Order: sequence, then C-alpha cells, then structure tokens
Amino acid sequence: MGGEGAGHPFIDGLRALYADERFRIALLVFDGATILLFLLLTFVPPSPWVATVDAAVGMLIAVELAGRALAAPDRLAFLRRPGTLLDIAIVFTLLVPTLTGSFVFLRVLRALRLFRALDLVRRLARRQPWIAMRADTIGAAVNLVIFVFVTSAVVYELQVTRNPEIETFTDALYFTVTTLTTTGFGDITLIGESGRLISVLIMIVGISLFVRLAQAIVRPQKVHVECQVCGLSRHDPDAVHCKHCGTIVHIDTEGA
Repeated sequence: MGGEGAGHPFIDGLRALYADERFRIALLVFDGATILLFLLLTFVPPSPWVATVDAAVGMLIAVELAGRALAAPDRLAFLRRPGTLLDIAIVFTLLVPTLTGSFVFLRVLRALRLFRALDLVRRLARRQPWIAMRADTIGAAVNLVIFVFVTSAVVYELQVTRNPEIETFTDALYFTVTTLTTTGFGDITLIGESGRLISVLIMIVGISLFVRLAQAIVRPQKVHVECQVCGLSRHDPDAVHCKHCGTIVHIDTEGA
C-alpha cells in the first residue's frame, strides 16, 4: 500500500505541508496547548460547556489525524502505530464522554507526541548553530517533561479513587515533582503496592533524567565545533583530535 495517493494534488499538498518545519512546529504548539487544556479541565466539574470544549478539541485532533493519515505513504501501517491508536482513543473519549468518562490518563499521554520535538530539533540543528549548541539540553528537557506528565497521569489514574490525598491531577503532578527532586515533603504519599512501585520508579528514573538535564546545562556531553577537515561537529568536551579523521580540533575549555 506504499505510495497511496501518489500524484494527487491534494495528497501531494498535504505531504508537503507535513514536511514543512514551520507546520511541524505549529503541531508541537498544538499538542502542548491540548495537554495544557486537559490539565486545566481537571479542575472544572463536568458541565455542558466543558463537554462542548472537549468536542471542539476532539474535532480538531480528528481533523489533524485524518490529515496525517492521508499524507502517510502507507496508511495501513500508519493506522497500526501506537501513537495513532492512542490519538483515536483520545478522540473517542472527547466526542463520546458519556460512554468513556474523562480518561485523564489517555489524554495526558498525548504528551508522548512531544517526542516529535526531538526529531525536529535534529533537523533544525543541521542549519541553526544556536540550536545545535543546545540540542542535548533541549532533548534532556523534553524527556524530563514527558516523564513528569506521563508519570503524573499514571499516579492520578491509579490513586484518584482510593487515595484521599490525590484528588486532582495537580496533586499527582505535585507528588511526582517533589519525589523526583528528592524534596520529599511527605504531605502526599501513595498507597498500596502499586503506589510504592511507582514511587520507586519516579525516584530512580526521574532523578536520572533530572541529573542528565542539569549536566546538559552545566556541562554538555558533546560540544559543537566543526572539524575543518571532515566536518564532524560533535566532539567530547575534552577532545584534542577529531574522532573521525584525527585532525586537531580547537575547543575552548575552562581547564581541568
């Protein structure tokens, strides 16, 4: 089924649109806006206007999903992707809330779509020196943000009906952030075996991501200095020679 719709002006236009970096940035902004909206709506009791907002957002996501499906070279493979199935489930929860409930967990999992930012950063880094110098920091920040939101969604979904200390998504987000930063106020604790396991996961994985972000800001794992011979642009901070061709590279350092 590869190449479906090849040669059709509308399909070709869609593919060109989705390949455009400015449009991809706009999609990232849209993803971030929908995630923020879902978080804000956790504070609002069910009402007709909330259902209307949900339906409007659901239609927008459905239209964008349909556009991606039409632009996909292999539509069947596209429909089988986990991200596509997740978006379909989210649209269903938004358009038919009386049958599905709120499903905050599924909605916040749209944060996984922010992984598209990493691919976009790699593309832009080839042409934008400012982004290339901060690619590691941006990647570490995206990974940390996604982990925080997805983990908070898991905490909320598993604890909201059985833990009186977790009443809103903010409670879950607050617990996740205080745990991964080792602040540990102790005013919110998770109950049950699953709660303890989630706490351990946050402490091990979350702290690792947090430390990685701090290292990327203070001391990047790679520095971006282009080799004058072979063009390799990523080197270790203490490198003297280019790993690709052996040419001496001049990297500004503060000393050992």
